[in-house]
Amino acid sequence: MVVVTLGVYWMIYLKGLLVPLLVASLLSVLVSPITIQLEEKGVPRIGAISVTIVLFLGLIAGILYFVTMQITEMIAIWPELLRKGREWLWELQLMGYRTFGFQPNSQMNKLQEMSAAMISDSGSAVLMSTTATLADTLLVPLYMFFMLYYRNFFCSFLYKLLGREEKRRVNRILLRIYDVVHNYLAGLFIVMVIVGSLNTISLLVLDVEYAVFFGFFAALLLLIPYIGVIIGSLLPIAMALITKDSPMYALGVAGAFVFIQFIEGNFITPYIVGSKISINPMMAIVALVLGGTIWGIPGMVLALPLIAILKVVFDHSERLKPFGYILGEPLGSDNVAPAGDEDDSSRARKELNGKVSTQVIDEVA
Repeated sequence: MVVVTLGVYWMIYLKGLLVPLLVASLLSVLVSPITIQLEEKGVPRIGAISVTIVLFLGLIAGILYFVTMQITEMIAIWPELLRKGREWLWELQLMGYRTFGFQPNSQMNKLQEMSAAMISDSGSAVLMSTTATLADTLLVPLYMFFMLYYRNFFCSFLYKLLGREEKRRVNRILLRIYDVVHNYLAGLFIVMVIVGSLNTISLLVLDVEYAVFFGFFAALLLLIPYIGVIIGSLLPIAMALITKDSPMYALGVAGAFVFIQFIEGNFITPYIVGSKISINPMMAIVALVLGGTIWGIPGMVLALPLIAILKVVFDHSERLKPFGYILGEPLGSDNVAPAGDEDDSSRARKELNGKVSTQVIDEVA
């Protein structure tokens, strides 16, 4: 308990250092195939890493440009949206007065008091948090560069730390972690594109404004499992309530998003991502709550990949294997071969085609 308490304390205290490092580590695994392919074609390591980072930042810049354009257009029609929003809010107040006897003026006064209190209490905190987040974000590409450049060096460090006799077991763990993280992140990106397209189509059918923005914004929030889709559906529902004459459009948006989420959870994600992260839902929710408590929204995004990495480490340790068992799916865990079995290593190498993920380890070996 002392070790856990101290660990949680330092995780909270060093949030500004640990979160960018972990994000950079996961993104480095995601983009490492590009770097390795360029190096195999004769491009020097520094050049290959630089091209990879530039391509990655170009993709992020394109997404941010699209988001900025959409927000700019929304700001242009903001007065009209605000007017319709006030009309909609007034109707809600009248409904509350007829149903519960609440006076409309008292409701507005309460809302204004609450808004003023929130702004006065958290305005400076939000500003400081935003500044810190921007500073941490700028460090991520720098961390990615050095992690890709020193990837062999880090493997050698693990060999020296754990001993050369543990080299084969370390190789199996590294291969499995690469397999889990890379396939999960790449699969998640594909899932977000598919779900964003489905969301956009449904919003276009319902004639909701800014369908592309809302559709892919909701898909982006799939980074937060279970909770993100709920948050992502609130904005298009609110837009439908404000801009449409009938509340049936908002119900249509909610129904479409629920149906798409059902398709995503039962067909799209299992088919694309597969069982790469075989964490049972209960432990996934616990990880989300703990991640949100310790690191906020970044912790919720990082929770699932980190607990999957922990499961890989637990599964390859005889003393910690029960913890890996409790994290996994009951049916899947009973059918998994022992972590020490040599077939596990060969299976992982076959899945990775023995090329991309093994190059780092083979270079050091």
